Amino acid sequence: FRTQVMHSKAFRLLENPLYHEGVLVFWDPKLYSVSISEWYRKPEFPIFERYLEYRKEHPRQPAYILNPTLEWQLWDLIQENTAEEIQRNPPSSGLLGIILMMSLCREVHVYEYLPSKRRTDLCHYFENYRDEACTMGAWHPLIYEKNLVKRMNQGSDQEIYEFGKVTLPGFSTLNC
Repeated sequence: FRTQVMHSKAFRLLENPLYHEGVLVFWDPKLYSVSISEWYRKPEFPIFERYLEYRKEHPRQPAYILNPTLEWQLWDLIQENTAEEIQRNPPSSGLLGIILMMSLCREVHVYEYLPSKRRTDLCHYFENYRDEACTMGAWHPLIYEKNLVKRMNQGSDQEIYEFGKVTLPGFSTLNC
């Protein structure tokens, strides 16, 4: 959950049983040039207070805070794999989730991150808002993210077109 979602009354993070199972990962973005200690002193949203509140309510549920430098390391990777200069906006939550799964699993199957023939303009996992800019990118460097994911895909182009399915290797299977 991004902190903006954590604080939304609509999601009722503490009360909603949907968020009482599984592993939760919270993150709060930081500016590219801000150090981790500066971010810790002044996050965009009060992530630590909300996290502690959640942990007190649900002490047995695994819940973590993502290091905010990860998203900028990921942005650097996207930029390194792109011929042109891209705007310095953070990667999408979708790509953060994909990278997290690639670090945990031997193989990751992702659906509709690269749009199939059923293409949707749904913008976020947390709201029913539609806009074509969300598919190709307005704020996040989505087109560049998607190009990188397509290059890493070990499945077929047909699987992408028909089902929006991408098959990615887990980091543990790669030899660098």
